Amino acid sequence: MILEDERRAVVAHASELATLTPGRTGNLSVRDGRDGDAFAITPTGVPYDSFGAEDVPVVGVDGDRRDGRMAPSSEVPMHAAIYRREEVGAIVHTHSPWSTTLAIAHEPLPPIHYMIVAVGKRVPVAEYAPYGTDELAENIVTAMDGADSTASFIENHGLVVTALDLETALENTIHVESLARIYLEARSAGLEPETLTDDQLETVIEKFESYGQ
Repeated sequence: MILEDERRAVVAHASELATLTPGRTGNLSVRDGRDGDAFAITPTGVPYDSFGAEDVPVVGVDGDRRDGRMAPSSEVPMHAAIYRREEVGAIVHTHSPWSTTLAIAHEPLPPIHYMIVAVGKRVPVAEYAPYGTDELAENIVTAMDGADSTASFIENHGLVVTALDLETALENTIHVESLARIYLEARSAGLEPETLTDDQLETVIEKFESYGQ
């Protein structure tokens, strides 16, 4: 079975989408390292806990399906385009409510808290295009590149987060969703959130380089 470890990782983490996105609307993928030529991705339209590793589709970065019993997510073009353009190992896409609220307002997430540096100095908004299209994929890559961010909202759609591995991509998706909630709740209380400066963010980035074990 090709990409066996990656397919098992999809199965192991797919249920975490249920805590982030309604119904069966989210998807995630993982490839072997940052430059592999294929990736494992969640199948389309099935409950997150209803498939095994042998069911998980494997798709090339060219978008062609290579293996797996089930059909891949309709967002294959988005995942494939990001892998072709970015040195990332995993992608998480959700319709999580707080992030999607900013997405439908076409509003980026500013640096209101130091944890935003997990994905960059802000979360930009990619222009809308129909889901599952090459146009949408290009819009997302353009938005992330323009903001030097590993995450992006999508107008009237949701959130995409990339990382070197699936665990980090999921963790950073939770960070963005949490910060989106804090930002929107502050504004709903009539407060105007203050933002961190570039110098303050650079200090956090430097500290993060030596954080943890």
